[in-house]
Amino acid sequence: MQQRFKTLDTLLQIQQELWRFEPFFQSLNDQLPWAEQHPKLCDWLNSLTSEQIDELKGDTPKLVDSIATHLPNIHSLISLSNLERISLKGIELERGVDSGVPGRKLTQIVAMGEAALTHHNGSEWLEWCSGKGFLGRILASQSQQKVTSFEYQQPLCDSGQAQADSQGLPMTFVQGDALTESAENVLNQHQHAVALHACGDLHVSLIKKGVSRNLPAMTISPCCYHLIQSDQYEALSQLGKASKLKLIKSELRIPLQETVTGGERVKRHRFEEMRFRLGFDLLLRSECGFEHYEPVPSIKKSMLSEGFKAFCQWAAAQKKIALPDVDFNAYLEQGERRYWHMERLSLVQQVFRRSIELWLVLDKAMYLEQEGYHVTVKEFCSKSVTPRNILIQAERE
Repeated sequence: MQQRFKTLDTLLQIQQELWRFEPFFQSLNDQLPWAEQHPKLCDWLNSLTSEQIDELKGDTPKLVDSIATHLPNIHSLISLSNLERISLKGIELERGVDSGVPGRKLTQIVAMGEAALTHHNGSEWLEWCSGKGFLGRILASQSQQKVTSFEYQQPLCDSGQAQADSQGLPMTFVQGDALTESAENVLNQHQHAVALHACGDLHVSLIKKGVSRNLPAMTISPCCYHLIQSDQYEALSQLGKASKLKLIKSELRIPLQETVTGGERVKRHRFEEMRFRLGFDLLLRSECGFEHYEPVPSIKKSMLSEGFKAFCQWAAAQKKIALPDVDFNAYLEQGERRYWHMERLSLVQQVFRRSIELWLVLDKAMYLEQEGYHVTVKEFCSKSVTPRNILIQAERE
């Protein structure tokens, strides 16, 4: 694990100019930023049609093979980022346990539940950031052991408790803030803690508190690495702390750019909204003297059908900006060109997503090893179920 981290760390630093940028803002510059260092890569990128860009965005292996022609180190980085899949046989759920859980989410929960049950160490469970306790239900029904479900939102606690009680499951919901010191009071030395897609500081908080309370086991699937209180990522392990790779919040978002949900309609909405936002940004810079990006609030997708001019008028009203009378169609065309330039840039960043994510996960895993746990890092389901499919399993030795 340490050797893999060191090599990843080195490769990410050597090639950092290829991924340390924000495509949205970099798209203001018509020239690709690697024109001097990697002219052939840039020639290839500039030759891509919008259809080819779309295809490559949805096919990372094909993208990697194409980019590796110009960047030979990429294959080494990708091979380092490949993880073994946990071997799961499947579990039979008791009637009603899956009540209210949508299909893809249920697949994630069942897979993680089986992984935790297979490597169970402890006489009870702690479900961290539990929501309504979907994962806890599976653990309680399969093991018949007590589950403490810890959740911030009281309505979710109430709903989860009612559902658990109706099924006669040994679950107790506790409302609390996972980021406070007092949250440690919910932990005890008999618990196997589980956290499915706990965001940023929330899963880090569990790791630290779990170590402090000497939990016998933790099964954690991290998510949303950028949701942290500090300005940059604070490494946990000795090797992580020694690394010169200091990741800021925008860089912590890079692994999360990959999605599998939605379909053509969602893709179309993203295209419409992004070209509107990019076009509006260009309009403000050209016509209103803005030198920096002016963030615009979220918009209802139904509003997109009203067209670019209506979007600009709505956005200007939200920001209390007086818009001059301009050729809106011209700025929409510029916004669309900038959109495809942004997507072209993001193709290069795309091949680094998993490596950056694994760097973050290994830092946490190595910290748990330092603290006396036997740790594995594997995939618990396919990427088609969720791109956030990495599982840290730690057992006290």
